[in-house]
Amino acid sequence: MTAITTSRVESIRPRWQAIVMVALIFWLSGSLIIDLLVMPSLYISGMMISPDFAAAGNLMFCGFNRVELICSGLVTTGLMVLSDLAGDFGKRSRTAIILSLVLLTIALIDTYGLTPQMSALGMQLNLFADAAEVPAGMNLLHQGYFVLEALKLAVGATLLGWCYQNQV
Repeated sequence: MTAITTSRVESIRPRWQAIVMVALIFWLSGSLIIDLLVMPSLYISGMMISPDFAAAGNLMFCGFNRVELICSGLVTTGLMVLSDLAGDFGKRSRTAIILSLVLLTIALIDTYGLTPQMSALGMQLNLFADAAEVPAGMNLLHQGYFVLEALKLAVGATLLGWCYQNQV
């Protein structure tokens, strides 16, 4: 009976490891594309001072934030399953689960904290007014967003490296 259990564990482990790695790669690459390509190009083109930018940004980030929540849920679930399959809930497994919960927290803060706040600050309610400057509070929110993005990329890369090395 232990041979069946051991072979089943050995067949399930690579699947969950692949799920975690694909979710992390998809999530981190999407974040890098938005942070390093999309947002700078919108900023350089002057779109960020357009009156419609807040609505367009809200739509784009609301969609991406939901994808982030799905990815963070997959990563957290996958790491919990992998740590359970390992049998010895070792120090690296506990650390990996804690780091995945940090990623989930970042996704929740982005989805339900920063994105709605930035959208609310950027919305122009007077359709007949000229384009306004970026509100002062927006810069502080952008700084907080980029700190969370840097933390997300560092934690995600660490988890990805651990999964690649089969050490989770």
